[in-house]
Amino acid sequence: MQGIGTQNAKMSTLDLSLYLVLDPVLCGGRKGMVATAVAAAENGVTMIQLRAEAMEKREWYEAGLVLKEALTSYCIPLIVNDHVDVALAIDADGVHIGQNDLPAESVRAMIGTKKWLGLSVSNVGQMKTVPDVVDYLGVGPVYPTQSKRNAPPALGLGKLADLVSRKCLPAVAIGGITAETVGDVLRCGVEGIAVVSAICGQQNPAQATRALREKVDGA
Repeated sequence: MQGIGTQNAKMSTLDLSLYLVLDPVLCGGRKGMVATAVAAAENGVTMIQLRAEAMEKREWYEAGLVLKEALTSYCIPLIVNDHVDVALAIDADGVHIGQNDLPAESVRAMIGTKKWLGLSVSNVGQMKTVPDVVDYLGVGPVYPTQSKRNAPPALGLGKLADLVSRKCLPAVAIGGITAETVGDVLRCGVEGIAVVSAICGQQNPAQATRALREKVDGA
Protein backbone atom coordinates (compact mmCIF):
# COMPACT_ATOMS: atom_id res chain seq x y z
CA MET A 1 0.00 0.00 0.00
CA GLN A 2 1.47 3.36 -0.98
CA GLY A 3 0.14 6.82 -0.25
CA ILE A 4 -0.55 9.34 -2.97
CA GLY A 5 2.19 11.45 -1.42
CA THR A 6 4.74 8.89 -2.65
CA GLN A 7 4.26 10.28 -6.14
CA ASN A 8 6.07 13.45 -5.07
CA ALA A 9 9.77 14.20 -4.88
CA LYS A 10 9.21 15.22 -1.25
CA MET A 11 8.72 11.61 -0.23
CA SER A 12 12.47 11.10 -0.47
CA THR A 13 12.83 13.54 2.43
CA LEU A 14 10.34 11.83 4.74
CA ASP A 15 12.34 11.02 7.86
CA LEU A 16 10.29 9.75 10.79
CA SER A 17 13.24 8.85 12.99
CA LEU A 18 12.65 11.54 15.63
CA TYR A 19 9.24 13.19 15.44
CA LEU A 20 8.33 15.94 17.90
CA VAL A 21 4.67 16.52 18.74
CA LEU A 22 4.43 19.96 20.31
CA ASP A 23 2.24 20.64 23.32
CA PRO A 24 2.05 24.41 24.04
CA VAL A 25 0.87 23.79 27.60
CA LEU A 26 3.84 21.59 28.48
CA CYS A 27 6.14 24.07 26.75
CA GLY A 28 4.87 26.95 28.89
CA GLY A 29 2.86 28.77 26.22
CA ARG A 30 3.39 29.86 22.63
CA LYS A 31 6.84 31.41 23.15
CA GLY A 32 8.04 28.34 24.98
CA MET A 33 6.63 26.13 22.26
CA VAL A 34 8.48 28.01 19.53
CA ALA A 35 11.71 28.00 21.54
CA THR A 36 11.32 24.26 22.12
CA ALA A 37 10.69 23.64 18.42
CA VAL A 38 13.79 25.58 17.40
CA ALA A 39 15.96 23.87 20.02
CA ALA A 40 14.69 20.50 18.84
CA ALA A 41 15.23 21.40 15.18
CA GLU A 42 18.82 22.34 15.95
CA ASN A 43 19.51 19.09 17.79
CA GLY A 44 18.11 16.27 15.72
CA VAL A 45 14.34 16.11 15.31
CA THR A 46 13.24 15.28 11.78
CA MET A 47 9.54 16.23 11.84
CA ILE A 48 7.49 18.59 14.00
CA GLN A 49 3.75 18.50 14.59
CA LEU A 50 1.57 21.19 16.12
CA ARG A 51 -0.97 19.57 18.44
CA ALA A 52 -2.58 22.21 20.61
CA GLU A 53 -5.69 20.62 22.08
CA ALA A 54 -6.26 23.45 24.55
CA MET A 55 -6.14 26.20 21.92
CA GLU A 56 -8.99 27.81 20.05
CA LYS A 57 -8.86 27.67 16.25
CA ARG A 58 -7.56 31.23 15.86
CA GLU A 59 -4.76 30.44 18.31
CA TRP A 60 -3.85 27.33 16.28
CA TYR A 61 -3.55 29.52 13.21
CA GLU A 62 -1.45 32.18 14.90
CA ALA A 63 0.81 29.62 16.58
CA GLY A 64 1.23 27.81 13.28
CA LEU A 65 2.31 30.97 11.49
CA VAL A 66 4.90 31.74 14.16
CA LEU A 67 6.18 28.17 14.10
CA LYS A 68 6.47 28.13 10.34
CA GLU A 69 8.50 31.32 10.34
CA ALA A 70 10.75 30.09 13.14
CA LEU A 71 11.46 26.84 11.29
CA THR A 72 12.09 28.43 7.89
CA SER A 73 15.82 27.78 7.93
CA TYR A 74 15.42 24.11 8.89
CA CYS A 75 14.51 21.38 6.40
CA ILE A 76 11.96 19.89 8.77
CA PRO A 77 8.32 19.32 7.79
CA LEU A 78 5.74 21.13 9.91
CA ILE A 79 2.60 19.02 10.33
CA VAL A 80 -0.73 20.19 11.77
CA ASN A 81 -2.77 17.77 13.85
CA ASP A 82 -6.44 17.31 12.87
CA HIS A 83 -7.20 20.81 11.57
CA VAL A 84 -7.01 20.70 7.78
CA ASP A 85 -8.15 24.30 7.47
CA VAL A 86 -5.32 25.54 9.68
CA ALA A 87 -2.79 23.46 7.76
CA LEU A 88 -3.96 24.99 4.50
CA ALA A 89 -4.17 28.51 5.91
CA ILE A 90 -0.53 28.48 7.04
CA ASP A 91 0.63 26.31 4.14
CA ALA A 92 1.96 23.62 6.48
CA ASP A 93 3.78 20.62 5.05
CA GLY A 94 1.04 18.20 5.99
CA VAL A 95 -1.74 17.02 8.25
CA HIS A 96 -1.97 14.21 10.78
CA ILE A 97 -5.42 12.81 11.51
CA GLY A 98 -6.96 10.35 13.92
CA GLN A 99 -9.61 7.70 13.45
CA ASN A 100 -12.42 10.08 14.45
CA ASP A 101 -11.38 12.98 12.24
CA LEU A 102 -12.37 13.59 8.63
CA PRO A 103 -11.86 10.55 6.37
CA ALA A 104 -8.36 10.31 4.95
CA GLU A 105 -9.68 10.37 1.39
CA SER A 106 -11.47 13.66 2.04
CA VAL A 107 -8.41 15.18 3.67
CA ARG A 108 -6.23 14.15 0.74
CA ALA A 109 -8.69 15.73 -1.67
CA MET A 110 -8.41 19.00 0.26
CA ILE A 111 -4.64 19.12 0.73
CA GLY A 112 -3.64 17.74 -2.66
CA THR A 113 -0.73 15.43 -3.41
CA LYS A 114 2.16 17.65 -2.33
CA LYS A 115 1.58 17.54 1.41
CA TRP A 116 2.14 14.70 3.85
CA LEU A 117 -0.81 12.85 5.33
CA GLY A 118 -0.38 10.84 8.51
CA LEU A 119 -2.93 8.61 10.22
CA SER A 120 -3.06 7.27 13.78
CA VAL A 121 -3.76 3.58 14.29
CA SER A 122 -4.06 1.66 17.53
CA ASN A 123 -5.42 -1.77 16.64
CA VAL A 124 -5.39 -4.48 13.98
CA GLY A 125 -8.75 -3.48 12.52
CA GLN A 126 -7.55 0.05 11.87
CA MET A 127 -4.27 -1.20 10.41
CA LYS A 128 -6.13 -3.42 7.96
CA THR A 129 -8.20 -0.53 6.63
CA VAL A 130 -5.52 2.14 6.12
CA PRO A 131 -6.49 4.03 2.93
CA ASP A 132 -4.07 4.23 0.02
CA VAL A 133 -3.96 8.01 0.27
CA VAL A 134 -2.00 7.98 3.55
CA ASP A 135 1.79 8.55 3.59
CA TYR A 136 2.76 7.36 7.08
CA LEU A 137 1.26 5.94 10.26
CA GLY A 138 1.41 6.94 13.91
CA VAL A 139 1.10 3.77 16.00
CA GLY A 140 0.29 3.80 19.69
CA PRO A 141 0.13 4.67 22.44
CA VAL A 142 3.00 2.34 23.30
CA TYR A 143 3.03 3.24 26.98
CA PRO A 144 0.49 5.08 29.15
CA THR A 145 0.52 8.80 28.40
CA GLN A 146 -1.03 11.93 29.88
CA SER A 147 -0.31 14.18 26.91
CA LYS A 148 -3.21 12.96 24.73
CA ARG A 149 -6.82 13.29 25.83
CA ASN A 150 -8.96 10.19 25.36
CA ALA A 151 -6.00 8.13 24.23
CA PRO A 152 -6.63 4.41 23.56
CA PRO A 153 -5.21 1.87 26.04
CA ALA A 154 -1.46 1.43 25.93
CA LEU A 155 -0.31 -1.31 23.55
CA GLY A 156 2.87 -2.41 25.23
CA LEU A 157 5.82 -3.70 23.22
CA GLY A 158 4.28 -7.05 22.32
CA LYS A 159 1.14 -5.61 20.75
CA LEU A 160 3.16 -2.84 19.12
CA ALA A 161 5.41 -5.38 17.41
CA ASP A 162 2.41 -7.39 16.24
CA LEU A 163 0.67 -4.31 14.88
CA VAL A 164 3.80 -3.02 13.16
CA SER A 165 4.36 -6.41 11.50
CA ARG A 166 1.11 -5.80 9.59
CA LYS A 167 1.94 -2.31 8.32
CA CYS A 168 2.36 -1.43 4.66
CA LEU A 169 3.58 2.13 5.22
CA PRO A 170 6.36 3.81 7.21
CA ALA A 171 5.34 4.11 10.85
CA VAL A 172 6.32 6.11 13.89
CA ALA A 173 5.55 4.85 17.40
CA ILE A 174 4.12 7.28 19.94
CA GLY A 175 3.01 7.33 23.55
CA GLY A 176 5.09 7.62 26.71
CA ILE A 177 8.41 6.98 24.97
CA THR A 178 11.55 8.16 26.77
CA ALA A 179 15.26 8.03 26.03
CA GLU A 180 15.44 4.87 28.14
CA THR A 181 12.85 3.02 26.03
CA VAL A 182 13.85 4.16 22.53
CA GLY A 183 15.80 1.02 21.73
CA ASP A 184 13.02 -1.32 22.82
CA VAL A 185 10.48 0.56 20.73
CA LEU A 186 12.61 0.74 17.59
CA ARG A 187 13.28 -2.99 17.76
CA CYS A 188 9.54 -3.49 17.20
CA GLY A 189 10.07 -2.47 13.58
CA VAL A 190 8.96 1.16 13.38
CA GLU A 191 10.83 3.72 11.34
CA GLY A 192 10.96 6.20 14.20
CA ILE A 193 9.61 7.48 17.49
CA ALA A 194 7.32 10.40 18.24
CA VAL A 195 7.60 12.16 21.59
CA VAL A 196 5.84 14.91 23.45
CA SER A 197 6.86 15.22 27.10
CA ALA A 198 10.31 13.74 26.48
CA ILE A 199 11.16 17.14 24.94
CA CYS A 200 8.29 19.54 25.72
CA GLY A 201 8.52 20.88 29.24
CA GLN A 202 12.00 19.54 29.83
CA GLN A 203 14.36 21.92 31.60
CA ASN A 204 16.74 21.74 28.65
CA PRO A 205 14.88 20.77 25.44
CA ALA A 206 18.07 20.89 23.39
CA GLN A 207 19.84 18.44 25.68
CA ALA A 208 16.75 16.23 25.85
CA THR A 209 16.61 16.15 22.04
CA ARG A 210 20.28 15.26 21.76
CA ALA A 211 19.82 12.41 24.23
CA LEU A 212 16.94 11.02 22.18
CA ARG A 213 18.87 11.48 18.92
CA GLU A 214 21.81 9.53 20.30
CA LYS A 215 19.53 6.67 21.32
CA VAL A 216 17.82 6.64 17.92
CA ASP A 217 21.12 6.65 16.06
CA GLY A 218 22.52 3.93 18.29
CA ALA A 219 19.54 1.60 18.06
